[in-house]
Amino acid sequence: MKEIRVGMIGYKFMGKAHSLAYRNVPFFFPGAAKPVLKAIAGRSEEGVKKAADELGFESYETDWRTLIDRDDIDLIDIVTPNNSHAEIAIAAAEAGKHIICEKPLALNVDQAERMLEAVTRNKVIHMISHNYRFAPAVQYAKKLIQQGRLGRIYHVRATYLQDWIMDPDFPIAWRLKKEVTGSGALGDIGAHIIDLTRFLVGEISEVVGAMETFIKERPIEGEAGKKGKVDVDDAASFIAKFENGAMGVFEATRFAAGNRNRNCFEINAEFGSIKWDLENMNNLHVYLSEDDKGLQGFRVINCTEEEHPYAHAYWPAGHIIGYEHTFVNLISELMKAISNNEHKQPNFYDGLMNQLILDAIERSSIEKKWISIPKKIEQLS
Repeated sequence: MKEIRVGMIGYKFMGKAHSLAYRNVPFFFPGAAKPVLKAIAGRSEEGVKKAADELGFESYETDWRTLIDRDDIDLIDIVTPNNSHAEIAIAAAEAGKHIICEKPLALNVDQAERMLEAVTRNKVIHMISHNYRFAPAVQYAKKLIQQGRLGRIYHVRATYLQDWIMDPDFPIAWRLKKEVTGSGALGDIGAHIIDLTRFLVGEISEVVGAMETFIKERPIEGEAGKKGKVDVDDAASFIAKFENGAMGVFEATRFAAGNRNRNCFEINAEFGSIKWDLENMNNLHVYLSEDDKGLQGFRVINCTEEEHPYAHAYWPAGHIIGYEHTFVNLISELMKAISNNEHKQPNFYDGLMNQLILDAIERSSIEKKWISIPKKIEQLS
């Protein structure tokens, strides 16, 4: 079995999720290439050494450039804050390394275009970690749409609701600083629902949006009595028009009390509707108008049968899988892509498309008008 030697840059929440996936891929997908956790990089030697021990990496580096230069690394996994994605990815591509990067791909469109150009020019495999595409229920929804079971799509409703920063005493973190993160709820969680709807429905042609920051100053951790300005959005809402004529309504907020991680969508179409919610991720709700009168209504499909995408790799029907398995499924596709030298989605092209939409929503909220999504990037795909 081919081995893919992994070098990870960053090591906190997503580092843990990705590392678990690398370790589990050979168990659940024995036909895929085997990831080898070769090295991990972080700025704090104490922190990165501890992470290497806990996550299972053979070695560590305190400079990501040193990690990229190593001859025993095939794949660079970027799980750092957003403002470092572009520099690291471009350097990795120039070094001939394959890349997977956390979302959003970049801080802005210019960075995303340069990243896509670098991976394309250097002919390396590249993916972006939109893991929710890889829930079996989401993949099955895509299959129903591709089969024409729903017919023409009319409406898309997608929301991503969290509540983890509602406390005004919650200190400023990197996700609340524009220079580090690019945008707030919009780029952090809105990027996910944009990707899901692009995957399921198609390209977005134009958007109009609004953004709001509810708590404009927060305590600075470690500096008693001092506060810093919050310069990203706490919430964003937007309406979208799709190229196929569908209408979309979107909301991303970190101020929805009681919603810990509610990523959900509903699609209404010519012959029926589908609904999905991450907090109940194994179930897909399906309504088909062809059902007999009196029997019509949403049915709940528990997507754990062998017929459902990726479900065959896990347990018997009805034995549900969880959040971590979306990463296992994603990494299994990455291993196949590198082994076969073939591109898989979502990749940096999808990351750029996402960034174009994010930037258009932000512009719309400032200019208070509809913004069209540019098509120029098709030349880079």
